[in-house]
This record gives sequence, C-alpha cells and structure tokens, in this order.
Amino acid sequence: MPTGGFLSSTSDPRLELALSAQRSGRLLEALGLLSALHASPSGVPDRDLRVLSALVELRTARGDLAEARALAAGLPADLTAAVHDGLDRAVAGQVEVARAELAAASGDVEEAIAGHRRAEHWAHDAAPDVVPWRAGLAVALIRTGARREAASVAADQYAAARACGDPYAVAMALRTMATTDPGDRRLHHLRAARLELEDGGVVAERLGAQIDADLGGLLLLGFSPDDRAEAVRLLRSAETYAGRQELRPLQERVARLLVRIGEVPQPVPSDALGALTATERRVADLAARGLTNRAVAAELAVSVKAVEWHLSHIYRKLGITSRTRLPGALGLSSVG
Repeated sequence: MPTGGFLSSTSDPRLELALSAQRSGRLLEALGLLSALHASPSGVPDRDLRVLSALVELRTARGDLAEARALAAGLPADLTAAVHDGLDRAVAGQVEVARAELAAASGDVEEAIAGHRRAEHWAHDAAPDVVPWRAGLAVALIRTGARREAASVAADQYAAARACGDPYAVAMALRTMATTDPGDRRLHHLRAARLELEDGGVVAERLGAQIDADLGGLLLLGFSPDDRAEAVRLLRSAETYAGRQELRPLQERVARLLVRIGEVPQPVPSDALGALTATERRVADLAARGLTNRAVAAELAVSVKAVEWHLSHIYRKLGITSRTRLPGALGLSSVG
C-alpha cells in the first residue's frame, strides 16, 4: 500500500499547517508560512528539504521562475548520500518532483521526465498525492508525443489513488487521465474529478480551479450555447481563484481561453512581476496603495533607506520610472 505523510518520524506542526494550506489551495498563506520556516532552518534534513521543495513548487506554480530557480539551487544535486544517511525516501521524491516541475515550467521537458523518473526511484510506493511523480511524468510524456506511455502512467496513478482511497488523490488522477486520453472520455474524467472533490467534502481550491479550467477549455470545443455558458462560468471561477492567489500561469491560460470566445478577461499582472522578490512585492503593493515611504518602512519594520533601495530595484524590474505607474504595473486600480 502507498505510504502517506510528508515526513519521517520527525514532525513539525508548523510544516503540517503550511502543507495543509498548500493542499487546500490557500497558496499565499502557505507561501508565508513556508518562507518563515525556510528562514529558520531546523537542521533536520527531512523537515528542511520538505520546506524547500514545497517553496520551489509554490514559486513555480505562481510563475516566479527566477525565485524558484534560486531556491532550487539549495537542493542537493544527488540525494543518494542523504537517503543513505536516513533522509525519508518520500521527501527525496518530493525534492525530485519539485525540480522536475520547475524544469517543465522552464520548457526543459526532457529534464522534467528525468526528474520524475528519479522521484519514482526514491518514492515509487508513496501515496500518489504525496509524491505525484506519475502525474508530472504523464504530462511531460504527452509533450514529447509518447501518448501510449503517458496513458499507461496515468492509469497506474489512478489505480494507486483508488488503492489509497483519498478523494483528492483520485481527483488528481482523473485529471491526469483526461490529459492523456485522446478520445471522448476526457469530459467524463474531468466531471468525475469534480464530483470526487465535492462528494468527498475535500477543500482543494487550486486543484478544483485547474479542473474547471480544463473542463471549460474542452467545452469550448463544442458548439452548444449551453456548453459555452457552462464553460464561461467555469473559466470565470478559475480566473477568480487564480487572481486571488496570484497564480499567473493559470490566470494567463484562462485569459487566452476567454479571449478566444470574445470574453474580456481580468487584467493579468505583467510577467515582470515574477522577477520581484517577496520583499519587493510587499513594498510595491504598499507603495501602490498610497503609503508613503515612511509608512511602508513602519509597516515592514525596516528603514526608509531600505524602502527607497527596494523601490529603485522595483522600478527597474517593472520598466517604470515613477511611483504613479506602480498600480498599473501591479494590475491594481489607480490610487485616486
């Protein structure tokens, strides 16, 4: 039977809370919790590598690829010695999945496939939602045209999810099957995935939004007015969630689908936002909302000089020259 959990015998309630927030889709909350944990390493490899891999995953999901790469540089290049010294194999698998997803988001599909296969080596028997190497591998294989192998991996994921009995894992597996199925069962798989979450009472907003975006995109291939209306409803729901949690890749994907049918999407923040550090983003948000440098400094407990220094970097990264351009660059309403 697949193994559950994310740590070995050493557990950290704060990490449990952060991962619970991540799984349920409260990604901004998870990002804050994980960042605080990362800033105070425990010296316990299971805990510290799980924190770091989760941070890489979150940054990748948000489209913050520069931040994700900087964090990933702190992951061990070879986990063999660490596992030999007692690192939990599931944690080793999570590290490899995080690296593989970053490679996929960066366009390196072959490295993504290799990374997911390394995750399989370390954590083949881990629960499919704890170390989701099959889902990532199947999607990467599709991108190389290896559809038959991708479908086989997706079927294995579904069997493992049913075996562990977790509705979240089953919904994730059904979504993967919809991605790899070339036939007319894709809609069936996606509707079944949504039902798994609803009937199981599972709070998983990000997975739900991803399923809604997939389902909305498929419905747009039809010609029925009812399908179009349902598609718009699903896409708007996914768009709202993506905007609230600042998931630019998902928001941009939904925007493209809405534009295709003549709908006006919500503004998507500039790609340049992905280059801002977490501190720069907080400074930019506060300044864009009308706070003075002194007020921003007081809010963040830093010096006014530090705020000025951050703002100069923010302006350069966003390609603007003044504070008045910040709201537009961040996708906010202008400060009146």
